[in-house]
Amino acid sequence: MRRRVIAAGLATASLCAGALIAAPASAAVPAGTGNGNTGQCSLVDKTLTATASINEDLTTQFTTYANTGGEWTGGDSTFSMPFGKHSTGWFFSDSFLGTVNPDGSRPTDSPFVNNSVVVQDKKGGFSTITGGTPDAPAGIIPPEPDGRWYWIGDPTPGANGTVQVPLLQFEKTGTGSFDFRWVANRLATLDGETLQLQSITDAPSATGINWGSWTLEEDGVTYIYGVADPGGVRSAHLARAEGDDGIAGTWTYWDGTGWSSDETDAVPVAPHVANEFSVAPFRDGYLLVTQDTSEIFSTRIVARTSCSPMGPFTEPVELYRTPETGIFGSYGDADVFTYNAHEHPNLRTGNGILVTYNVNTFDNVGDVYDDASIYRPRFVDVKLQVTG
Repeated sequence: MRRRVIAAGLATASLCAGALIAAPASAAVPAGTGNGNTGQCSLVDKTLTATASINEDLTTQFTTYANTGGEWTGGDSTFSMPFGKHSTGWFFSDSFLGTVNPDGSRPTDSPFVNNSVVVQDKKGGFSTITGGTPDAPAGIIPPEPDGRWYWIGDPTPGANGTVQVPLLQFEKTGTGSFDFRWVANRLATLDGETLQLQSITDAPSATGINWGSWTLEEDGVTYIYGVADPGGVRSAHLARAEGDDGIAGTWTYWDGTGWSSDETDAVPVAPHVANEFSVAPFRDGYLLVTQDTSEIFSTRIVARTSCSPMGPFTEPVELYRTPETGIFGSYGDADVFTYNAHEHPNLRTGNGILVTYNVNTFDNVGDVYDDASIYRPRFVDVKLQVTG
């Protein structure tokens, strides 16, 4: 499957990260080193310690549903938000539907859509929402008539009970699996009860920044994070929209000292992030969680802290190492890699955070059908301690 983790020229690279040995890890790193700490909060001057373990409940529930539910069998992106009174909507980009064979393989004629939502109710039941019809399913945000398709960003509440979903639009450039390019940022508005598409509108796209990696709602402001690669370093950028219209409102951009109306003034706020990451309030500051992109096909999930949504962010603290990647990983497959880790603040318990990441393979005509478990999210509980 096409994935944005390789959209920056990595599609033709060999999986050299296969030499990395991955294992769950604890880390203790001073959180306030060398980042120009402004002293506006105490968090960045503390030491952040992380201990991680697999979330067995969600792992078992999603595995059982994917293998036996007859609806969703795998996907990536893995954003979440409250849905209704006691349910959670899990938002996925590229998704397989249908069934899984008894031996764990996926039928080669499995339906495939570019986005879907799996709703988990308060009793642990699951159901899948897509567009189209049962005989011809489509994404909730379906492709355009010319074939351009959409991957989703982090959904956020919109006006009048709607759900807003930032979109990345792509088009094919050739016949190969990775022959595609980003075209534009757009914004989908979904019905807040059915999650069916109401409209798609344009979003700022002048600079090539892929907006929608994460959204943060706070005090009447919606912050919109995006990624670009200045100097070859994948970096977070930040915009904001104020008022009840959410991200459908007018955007301004963090220029390093203030907010500009010109998208070209947007500057990096954190380096070495993945295409999807998270930023959320934590204690008296903010916590950024991402897959480390300072090394190719990294297995490291890290956290940084800050006193504000726009940074500066501290040096990274390792939270976890993904065990699936490469020839020495749990699949023993050089084509398998992991990507796009982030937190789910809506499912946080105290200092315990839930982190997900995605697993995929470069062999998308073989591996994803031979073993359906590869192309599914992983769920990790991380216990954070702040000392000093």
